[in-house]
Amino acid sequence: MIRPATVDDVPSIHTMIRELAEYEKALHEAEATEAQLREALFGEHPTVFAHMAVDDTSGEPVGFALWFRNFSTWRGTHGVYLEDLYVRPHARGGGHGKALLRELARVCTERGYARLEWWVLDWNEPSIGFYKSLGAEPMDEWTVFRLTGEPLARLAES
Repeated sequence: MIRPATVDDVPSIHTMIRELAEYEKALHEAEATEAQLREALFGEHPTVFAHMAVDDTSGEPVGFALWFRNFSTWRGTHGVYLEDLYVRPHARGGGHGKALLRELARVCTERGYARLEWWVLDWNEPSIGFYKSLGAEPMDEWTVFRLTGEPLARLAES
């Protein structure tokens, strides 16, 4: 079952974000707190959204998709940027990941959004194969850039 996240899901989302960070060998970078997630998802002006994959029998959250709107200047419409998609190891292979992506595709088509986009680590072959099986195409000609920490502060002050 896929459903929009509620404020009661924040602890589960936080835990799964940390599980994902550990899988991606970057747990030390996962600094977000439950309070930050609660504010971003359910504050006065939410800027990010989430859907939960829930086990039909137990009601246990087994995965989540956390996303926000982006905008394509070329297409002239919004899109969805999928920040995180995660399904707990014991629930993988049960269709939860595909169901989460299907829901986000439905959100896009229902709202007239042009794109559903996300990043995947280049070493994550199981995920890459899964995404390609859905018809997703890698954007190999693009390179991601990021400013953070001291370089971000330096540029801001220059």
